[in-house]
Amino acid sequence: MKDNYVDRAKNALCGNCIYYVSKGANNLLGRCRRNAPVTVKGYPVVFPTDWCGEHKLDETKMIERAE
Repeated sequence: MKDNYVDRAKNALCGNCIYYVSKGANNLLGRCRRNAPVTVKGYPVVFPTDWCGEHKLDETKMIERAE
């Protein structure tokens, strides 16, 4: 029996997430805006290829990349 979830998280990367905000023109770094800042005194810096369990696909970013 084939596993229906084998490729589920393949595109669940920070760069495709609704909570990801790019920092800089080259899109190599960004900030995760999922939770309010706490002890780090700011939003965590993440790479677009990072991932987390809170991912939520931002369809507009997927459309921009497809064009």
